[in-house]
Amino acid sequence: MGRVRNPKRSISMELKFVDPRSLKDNPDKARRSKSSPQADALLLATIKAVGIVQPPIVAAETEGGNGFVIDEGHRRVKQAIAAGLEEVAVLVVPRAEDGGAMRSLVTTIAHEQLNPVDQWRAIERLVALGWTEEAIGIALAQSVRQIKKLRLLANVLPAMLDHMAKGDMPDERQLRAIAAASLEEQKEVWKAHKPTKGDPQVSWWAVANGLAKTRMYARDASFGDDLAQAYGIAWVEDLFAPADQDSCYTTDVEAFLGAQQEWMTQHLPKKGVIAETNNWGEVKLPPKAERVYGTPKKSDHTAMYLDREGKVKTVHFRMPEAKKKGKAAEEAGGADETRVVSKPRPNVTRKGVEMIGDLRTDALHEALSRAPIEDDTLLALLVLAFAGQNVRVDSGAGGDHSYGRRFPRHAATLFDAEGKFAFDTDTLRIAARGVLIDVLSCREGMSKSGVVALVAGSAIGADGFLANMGTEDFLSCLSRPALEGSCADTPVLPRARVKDTRAALVEHFKEGHFVHPAALFAPAGAGLAEWLAKSAVTEDEDDDVPDAESVEGEGQVVDGDPADEFDEGYRDAAE
Repeated sequence: MGRVRNPKRSISMELKFVDPRSLKDNPDKARRSKSSPQADALLLATIKAVGIVQPPIVAAETEGGNGFVIDEGHRRVKQAIAAGLEEVAVLVVPRAEDGGAMRSLVTTIAHEQLNPVDQWRAIERLVALGWTEEAIGIALAQSVRQIKKLRLLANVLPAMLDHMAKGDMPDERQLRAIAAASLEEQKEVWKAHKPTKGDPQVSWWAVANGLAKTRMYARDASFGDDLAQAYGIAWVEDLFAPADQDSCYTTDVEAFLGAQQEWMTQHLPKKGVIAETNNWGEVKLPPKAERVYGTPKKSDHTAMYLDREGKVKTVHFRMPEAKKKGKAAEEAGGADETRVVSKPRPNVTRKGVEMIGDLRTDALHEALSRAPIEDDTLLALLVLAFAGQNVRVDSGAGGDHSYGRRFPRHAATLFDAEGKFAFDTDTLRIAARGVLIDVLSCREGMSKSGVVALVAGSAIGADGFLANMGTEDFLSCLSRPALEGSCADTPVLPRARVKDTRAALVEHFKEGHFVHPAALFAPAGAGLAEWLAKSAVTEDEDDDVPDAESVEGEGQVVDGDPADEFDEGYRDAAE
């Protein structure tokens, strides 16, 4: 049987300084495979920078020799020779009965690389002691970019860091999304996804997904530093991206798109237009335009637009030739030419339109709840509400529409405890207001009532219930001309940078109240006239409408698709 040595028995050691070239390899060493060139380069650079931190362990040769055999630290000795060191410190221990084979194996297996969290903490300690990132990179043979990447962990919530230190680490993409978020945002997401006793693992995908923000990259920007500064865009470098890639980005999407739009306006060709895209990201050309896929002619037009990633794209198109006029027409007005008018950037972005819809709806519902409304006006509004584009009433005369919203809770208030249809005037008023609040909406999407909601809001003074729009969120949705126009009737003067103008307006309206004209409820005359024309009942249609007493079946209210993406009344006000 082999002898088992007592691990608790102390081993006498002696520190000596020797020429590394005189040390001999141990034939019983555990590591036989060659280390990678990258690992050797890292160790060499570390030795050159700070020397050998942990002395190699050696033992005296067997009988007949007067040198030392390496038990531990073969790579350190090899790289010390490569670094040109004349002398290194070694720890001399008694020769083991097995030639040091067990000691070599144990120490090789026991070595474990620091996890990223411990590496970051050690680097932060070095920085606190006066080390620069460059010096740390040289000492560790790592790039400054890698040191900066590790230092991003300083932006991670301490509770997350403690969990990562246990070995449950997110991947680089997830860590990038987490580190880019604020500590408050991380705290909220961590509450929902932190580990529990029953599930100690963290879904880093869910954490990163909850913190991810849309990024607009500098490499996709057509504008230069002047517009970036004007729109207050601060580029942030993505330290997790490949080193040879321009990874600077911003999460201020509205500012990025605004600068791109202004650049297109400034660089629009003579026969150019700024176009929009459809829901699939395809460019929307003017009516009757034919896209040119080959080499364009001088007479062709150019359309510039932004794709889904915010990049400026250019396509060419051709308009149909105009029909020749008669001689009299030519003498009177000359030849007829097809003209393409460039559509300027809207004063209010899509996000701003959605915010206006939300603010209008909140104000409208507040007015319906609290504003004084005459009974005849209330009944008229009920009739008006059911003409909204988000509502359809099925009489039962045809079709089965069982889907949609109903309003039983309001109708139920009109019945007494015995189930009789009995109510007083106050109960009726409350029920009518409740139905109006459920039906009338200015929000974008399927619930939008259209121009009728604007008429209703105007009739009951809902403008007075609109919230303050002089906020960073809303003002960031305005174009530069619209933002500078908001300075009218205020002591705020437009600044060179859009960001500074916006900040000054936010500060001015902090204690005040600002409502953008596009949010007011009065509908434009053209939009209302068009709706009235579409909704007018002709004499023939009037003959087909049955009397109220002859209608059978119970009506039901359902949500419908909006007739248009924007109501014409709002579009005129916004542009």
